[in-house]
Parts: sequence; structure tokens; C-alpha cells
Amino acid sequence: MFATFIFNPLYNAVIFLLGNFSFLDAGMVIVIFTLFVKVVLFPLSKKSARTQILMKMVEPELNAIKEKYKGNKEEQARQTMALYKEKKINPFAGIVVLFIQIPILWALYRIFYTHGLTDINTSILYPFVHAPEMVKTAFLGLVDITSKNIPLAVITAITQYIQSVVVMPKTQNKEKIGTSVMGDMNTMLQFQMKYFFPLMMLFIAYTGTATVAIYLTTSNLFMIAQEYVVRRHLEKEGLKKA
Repeated sequence: MFATFIFNPLYNAVIFLLGNFSFLDAGMVIVIFTLFVKVVLFPLSKKSARTQILMKMVEPELNAIKEKYKGNKEEQARQTMALYKEKKINPFAGIVVLFIQIPILWALYRIFYTHGLTDINTSILYPFVHAPEMVKTAFLGLVDITSKNIPLAVITAITQYIQSVVVMPKTQNKEKIGTSVMGDMNTMLQFQMKYFFPLMMLFIAYTGTATVAIYLTTSNLFMIAQEYVVRRHLEKEGLKKA
């Protein structure tokens, strides 16, 4: 089902672009197609981003509840859910949206990394999709996407770091991290997002070809832009910025 309904259609769409628009190189197709898929998924990812921002907005109130009822976990949970209900926040919305997007994002990763774009698998192409005679592998005439590229890998890590900083609460400080990272799972997750994920993306982007780095960098830039769009939308609704 994954191959029939997700991977194969996406793979054919990518090859269709390469075969019908000769002025596009493989790197440009990766950027265009990644942005296209992100835009299609935007209504879903917007809900997830909105939920995350709203949860950050009520973080001071959540911390107050934790402090007030730190000796009563049941009451703490009850008050937390009451706050979510009052603010019309569904804390599980982001998880549902994430699970919906995972198969599509995994398919894109397989297309650009596992299968590549230079060795086209013609056996899964639709009858109306024709493989190009030659795939231009020099992204913008500068970067060979079939080989590793350290500068692009570094850019991937930098954009991942910026994305992590943008989506994280701005109330964090070194003192708080130092005292609560081991006891507060949420703080630990934020710490890992800010420092571990960029290093992991650097490793993935470097060990793979430049194809992976282009895909990840494009995704990161879109997510950064999405965060600002959602924030601006919330501001227009009269909500304070997180």
C-alpha cells in the first residue's frame, strides 16, 4: 500500500518533472517538489504548528499549576486538562498530524536518498511518464548532487538549528536548563532539538549525497517560514506572540 499509494505516485511526479522540463537540473527538481509537497501538507502542518505555539503561550500557566500541585499528580493533571479545555488546545493534535505526514516525508527521503535520481527505476513508471535521456546532476551548475558536499551539509545543520530556536519557547535560560533538564522531559526534548538535532542532520546530510542536504535544507527553510506565518496569523486573531 505504501508503494502503490504514496511512493510510486511521488516518484513518478519527480521523474515527470525531469523528463518534461529539460531546463531543470535534479537539484532544482528536489527544491521544487519538496516545496510543492510541503505546500500541499500545509493545512495539516499548520494545525500542528498552531497547537505548539498555543501550548508555548500557556507555558507560564502550566508551570504555575505544576508548582501549586507538585505534591498531587492527579490534581495537577486535572488542572492541566482544564486549562487546555479553557484555551481550546488539543495537545494531541500535533501527534495526529505528524503520523499523517510521516509516510509522505519518508517516501520523499527514499526517493532522494535511497533511490536517487540518476539511476531511474523505469519498472515503476506510469505509461505516460518518460524517463529523461540525461539527468543534469549539477545543482545550479555548481554542486554535483551525486557526491557528498560539506558546505551543504553545514547549511543543513545551520537551518535545522535556526528552526529549533524558532519553534522553541524564548523563556528558556541556561540556569533553568541546568537545573531541570534531567527532571523535566519537556525541557530535555527542547534541549535535544536545539543542539542534538542539528548535529544529527549534519551527519545525515554529510554521509548521504548532496541530494539529501538539498532536501533537508529546503524542508527546514519551509518550516521556519511556516512558523512565522502561523505566528502572524495568531497575532491577527488577537493572541499575544509566544
